[in-house]
Amino acid sequence: MTPPAASSSPTPGKQMLSEQVYGRLRDAIMRGDYAPGEALKPQDLAREQGVSLAVVREALVRAVGDGLADRLHNRGFAVPAFSDQRWQEIAEARRTIEPVLLRMSVERGDVDWEARVRAAHHRLTRTPVHTPEETKHYSEAWAEAHRVFHRTLLEGCGNPVLLETFDRLWTSSELTRRWSTLRNPGRDGADEHRRLEEAALSRDADTAAEVLTQHLTLTATALTGD
Repeated sequence: MTPPAASSSPTPGKQMLSEQVYGRLRDAIMRGDYAPGEALKPQDLAREQGVSLAVVREALVRAVGDGLADRLHNRGFAVPAFSDQRWQEIAEARRTIEPVLLRMSVERGDVDWEARVRAAHHRLTRTPVHTPEETKHYSEAWAEAHRVFHRTLLEGCGNPVLLETFDRLWTSSELTRRWSTLRNPGRDGADEHRRLEEAALSRDADTAAEVLTQHLTLTATALTGD
């Protein structure tokens, strides 16, 4: 009798370690602990976190998939380089997809969706943008409230496949948004978010899509300085 083939799936323990390493790496990249283009050396990360190279490589591959790292030609890894073209391409993808999802949400969203949008916007407005410990970048709490608000606006579309696309693009663009706050600190994002909520809940799909497109364009413009 032929013995069963060995499973190629990671063991639960290894998978949990990889999740932990990924989470710490993601947080460090988002905090700006690594400069744009800086190498992410598996050996150093394994030593710092007390795990195997295999666990670190698994976490790095996930970071590449989420747009938080690049795989280099020599099989190394690095934080994405500061490239206006790269971020403009991400912004173009978001401007193409998200206004369409918002239109769908405005047309399909029910009363529960309206309530979630109001709650998400309220949380966003009540969350401090900066904290004394995080003076350069947006606070972690605000960053999460910001993500939830934008995703909730689109959840009325009712299409989980399209929402997964939003999730991937959001993660890829998160570094862009965080870097952009250093380039345009006077931007009135609160007013932009208020206009988004008002247009969506008034069921004005045209205005909502237009406001969202402008919002995304301002983020890209703030980064490149165009």
